[in-house]
Amino acid sequence: MCLTGVDYFSTLGYQPGIAALAAGVLSPIATILLVLLTLFGALPIYRRVAAESPHGEGSIAMLERLLSWWQGKLFVLVLLGFVATDFIITITLSAADATAHVMENPLVPGFLDGHQVAVTLFLIAVLCGVFLKGFTEAIGIAVGLVAVYLLLNLVVVTVALGHLVANPELVMDWRQLLTTSYSSPLAMVAVALVVFPKLALGLSGFETGVAVMPLVRGDPDDTLEHPRGRIRNTRKLLTTAALIMSGFLITSSFATTILIPHQQFEQGGQASGRALAYLAHQYLGNGFGTAYDLSTISILWFAGASAMAGLLNIVPRYLPRYGMAPEWTRAVRPLALSFTAVACAITVIFQADVEAQAGAYATGVLVLMSSAAVAVTLSVRRRGRRSAMPAFGLITLVFAYTTIANIFERPEGIKIASFFIAAIVATSLISRVTRATELRVTAVTLDQTARRFIEEAAAESELRIIANEPDARDLLEYIEKDHEERGRNQIPTDDPVLFLEVTVADPSEFASQLQVTGEERHGYRILRMESSAVPNAIAAVLLHVRDLTGKRPHVYFDWTEGNPAAHLLRYLIFGSGEVAPVTREVLRAAEPDLRQRPFVHVA
Repeated sequence: MCLTGVDYFSTLGYQPGIAALAAGVLSPIATILLVLLTLFGALPIYRRVAAESPHGEGSIAMLERLLSWWQGKLFVLVLLGFVATDFIITITLSAADATAHVMENPLVPGFLDGHQVAVTLFLIAVLCGVFLKGFTEAIGIAVGLVAVYLLLNLVVVTVALGHLVANPELVMDWRQLLTTSYSSPLAMVAVALVVFPKLALGLSGFETGVAVMPLVRGDPDDTLEHPRGRIRNTRKLLTTAALIMSGFLITSSFATTILIPHQQFEQGGQASGRALAYLAHQYLGNGFGTAYDLSTISILWFAGASAMAGLLNIVPRYLPRYGMAPEWTRAVRPLALSFTAVACAITVIFQADVEAQAGAYATGVLVLMSSAAVAVTLSVRRRGRRSAMPAFGLITLVFAYTTIANIFERPEGIKIASFFIAAIVATSLISRVTRATELRVTAVTLDQTARRFIEEAAAESELRIIANEPDARDLLEYIEKDHEERGRNQIPTDDPVLFLEVTVADPSEFASQLQVTGEERHGYRILRMESSAVPNAIAAVLLHVRDLTGKRPHVYFDWTEGNPAAHLLRYLIFGSGEVAPVTREVLRAAEPDLRQRPFVHVA
């Protein structure tokens, strides 16, 4: 909870100020709307996500199951672009805001003035160092930071509310200002609904809450398919974090709106970006205020830890499996260094400006929440739970409104997110093309019939396999294919041959396990299987047969008529195309020793 909380709870450092600037005297009412959406919108959605995606993939995995082929992969890549926007900007924005708190503290030496970028880069580098050390150290630091920060916030909020109780005229003045500024409670709620999307940063934390699920301890009897203990404890995590945050959001917004003059929230004011820190100095003295500043700086710096943990869990689950990233991206340390490099580049580009990055952060958070709401709604519908459909549908509409309103209000957010999406899609497709001739098969399994066919053929003579693209699969098709290949390649009439047929299942998948089945049809022996790419599957079977029998098999192809470039494109998109040369290239890459490589014949 604390690893998630360093992101979620750290928004208390700036959320009350954002609410006051956006809503003015309506800030407590707008914050109540935010809390209602948190408890009755985001929380039910992500409790459901935790149950259906218990291994940390989040709502993306739910949507991936609903969409197949290339459109599903591209949709996931777009969502990963928003994930990157959310999590990377979490790292950079939090470190930049921590730097801003450092610079605004009167005890900080003057020589740091004007070096915000350098200080922010230092904080990001130290954060990376923690993750290079290991997850355990990161979680230990998070627990200490969150415990101290929440305790200090509790003290500040309690003292501020006590001051309001002792001076009830301040509350009366605020109520009077509300009634004179707005004609009715309905008008107050209407205006609060309009400004509410600007408070969306207070919703951050849920996606990282499910992203770190692999770190949540379950029950001893949990299985990989049904980790009930982990799901239950993750739901406790999400509920506890949401209740704690909701209490702080309402009380802090109420106290800061009434006790802090509005001009102090403006840019350059003493409460700008640090409303609760202002109250800490004002009512508890500079000693306590400095301690609060240090705690805020620490948790803001470490807020990127939950984002980094989420990235290190989500990215290796998708891009390498799609063939859209090198295999080294499955390793934690190289990936952490890569994300740190991107975060440093973003920091330099935006000159560690918190305000410039806030729009992108809110956009990433809201798009992911909207996608989660859509995924849960579709899941509920698919499972036939019609009674829950209207509630989840309404939540989806609310998140959609909030997302669209935020994009129109701060269009720079979608521009930054578009950059991440374009970068991920472009690099992913380039990686997919460059890795296309890898073997792309994790395992080959033969059923008893297929194994018997291969062993009997190997015992009689050379292993001869004819690659056949299945069509009608009638007697005439096999007679003609057998006659053509024997005539073109001088295969002796008495030598037995096996037919090998590959059916393309989902060509957008990168790697797969091959289940080879044997079938005797019209007197011919056939090896059949499904795969995402025909040449790669044939190459994998040839190598498996060689290892099984100790003989180098011969495979026979026909040349395909047509434009080679078109066939190459067909292979990359549909998994087929000009099979013979690609099979040979896959074999060459998989088996560098020419003396061990299966024979490829084309005529």
